Amino acid sequence: MAKRSAGGYAAMKKRVFDIIQIGNRNDFPSRFFDYFIVTAILLNICVAFLDTFDGLSRFFTLFTVVEAVTVSIFCVEYAARIWTADVLYPDSTPGKARGRFLILFDGVVDLLTILPFFYLSGFIVFRMLRVVRIFRLFRINAQYDSFNVIKSVLVEKRNQIASSVFIIVILMMASSLGIYSAEHNAQPDTFKNAFSGIWWSVSTLLTVGYGDIYPVTVVGRIMAILIAFLGVGVVAIPTGIISAGFVEHYTKKQHDHEKLPDIKEVGEVLVDEESPFRGLTVAEAVEVYQIRLIVVLRDGLTVLPAGALTIKTGDILVINSDRIEKKKQRH
Repeated sequence: MAKRSAGGYAAMKKRVFDIIQIGNRNDFPSRFFDYFIVTAILLNICVAFLDTFDGLSRFFTLFTVVEAVTVSIFCVEYAARIWTADVLYPDSTPGKARGRFLILFDGVVDLLTILPFFYLSGFIVFRMLRVVRIFRLFRINAQYDSFNVIKSVLVEKRNQIASSVFIIVILMMASSLGIYSAEHNAQPDTFKNAFSGIWWSVSTLLTVGYGDIYPVTVVGRIMAILIAFLGVGVVAIPTGIISAGFVEHYTKKQHDHEKLPDIKEVGEVLVDEESPFRGLTVAEAVEVYQIRLIVVLRDGLTVLPAGALTIKTGDILVINSDRIEKKKQRH
């Protein structure tokens, strides 16, 4: 009886976990909970904005009630996520699993969006963090959501991005020292030291150009022109790297999801000296023998069967063996 009770408790916890996680399209309660939480988030954010309009003072009581209700919903959700943390981390003990969730990004955001209502009423910006949860529901496709795509690209291109940021920092320091040397005597109050030129160098390199600090000497203006041109290229470097990363990611994703014809049976063919495939290109082998070549195993590597690829002795061809049997039967 105790085992049955423990099993029921574990099943109930697992069910609650499935519901409060990102919704499964085939699970109505889970999808409904997602929409319900999004609605609560939007209401909470709207109330935070509307509460700043003095002209809506007659609705402030309603706003307070809506905020209290939505925060109560967030508290229940937060408690449920803590309770089901051991399902999220099955390899940890319940205590460690809950500790991991509390320091997780989602756990910290949940806490920071709840605390302001009770203790930090002056820090309304914490409530805005709740909007982060919305973006978890916008998926690029069935397997990856938008934030995971961004994270993958940034992680994959981290070395190139770090190099470009390093170049920006070096140029920023050099331009700051240069503009100080050129403008200090003409504008001692504006360019008091090298650090004073950092604001100008940042706004110029990043092509913002606020105009609150600007050079007045001929040398300073020539330097500003050169730095402005450099800024266009400097900003383009990390932008190009990240854009290329997104293109590569989606291109790879597209190839991964290309629909292949039905493969009833998959077989391997070793290409030896007497093999009819030896010396043929993939395109020729496919055309002559009416097979579908899936992949080529060569020297321990997996090679994509490009049309111009020449089949060599020792290659292992992974093909649709069902079609080979049909070919044999014809002959």
